[in-house]
Amino acid sequence: MTQAPGDGREEEETQMPEMNVERAGTVVILATGGTIAGVGEAGRTIGYRPGALTVEDLLGAVPGLQEVAPVQALQFCNLNSDDITGEIWLELTRTINRLAENPHVAGFVVTHGTDTLEETAYFLNLTLKTAKPVVLTGSMRPSTSFSPDGPMNLYQAVCVAASPQAVGKGVLAVFSDHIYAARSVTKTSTYHVMAISAGEMGSIGIVRDREVYLYETPAKRHTLDTPFDVSTLERLPRVSVIYFAVDADPALLRWAAEHADGLVIAGAGAGEYSQAFKEVISTLTIPVVASSRIDDGVITQDSVLCANTIAADNLPAQKAAILLRLALTLTTDPAAIRAMFSLY
Repeated sequence: MTQAPGDGREEEETQMPEMNVERAGTVVILATGGTIAGVGEAGRTIGYRPGALTVEDLLGAVPGLQEVAPVQALQFCNLNSDDITGEIWLELTRTINRLAENPHVAGFVVTHGTDTLEETAYFLNLTLKTAKPVVLTGSMRPSTSFSPDGPMNLYQAVCVAASPQAVGKGVLAVFSDHIYAARSVTKTSTYHVMAISAGEMGSIGIVRDREVYLYETPAKRHTLDTPFDVSTLERLPRVSVIYFAVDADPALLRWAAEHADGLVIAGAGAGEYSQAFKEVISTLTIPVVASSRIDDGVITQDSVLCANTIAADNLPAQKAAILLRLALTLTTDPAAIRAMFSLY
């Protein structure tokens, strides 16, 4: 899957080129575009074109990278991350799974736009079938800003991907010296250089120069310990996210339910919504997950407003939608899906 840099539109899919990795300990870098590959007016941090640089350009901005580990790069796609699709996720998963079979490959880095980095990270965390480190990174400032953060983030991501400490930890994200688990990583600011964080869950490690310090192990099941096999899927089930606010029109729920295989409600507070919403949700027969528009906290099954809904635990709506889409590839049974939200 390739795309001409900078135009923000996906071209016709092409077969991914084969990568011949022959050096032991190689870190494979798969570039997908985003701000880290962005170009704009010199010094400015807004008004740039995401996905304008190639992966070779990115590597050229990080001197000494080959001293960390042998590196081979692949331009997987070159998009604004808001244009990432489920089909791209499926192909990315298959590409990493295939390359991970090579014994010379030690780990992977995926460069990615920050807007949906957390979603791609969580999808990979649930679908990859390898214990080798897979690390996502990006930047909040384009390459042409006065102090771009992309080169340091890429350098640190390669350090983590090459580290034996990261083996078996699931998919990780590295940003501004911190290491985050895919399930908890999120974007918390529209502009701040440390916009990638993990809320109240926090980071699980740090990177200082070339040294990797991992202190926590993700407790939720991931990668090899999930049942989600996407190797033959052409597309994912459709799940819509409905955001509740004062006077939110319940007709949106009815329309979405007619055009989706499942719904996620981004409710107020602990996943709450109006009586008008409740009346519609209680009649739906497709799976409905109760999430929250609040950044932190947990929704328990005994606190949901409608008995036919599934508590999202502490997953935000966008990640609850990913888990629901994958769950629906296996079952529509509410009890089975509830169990998945407690495990993953």
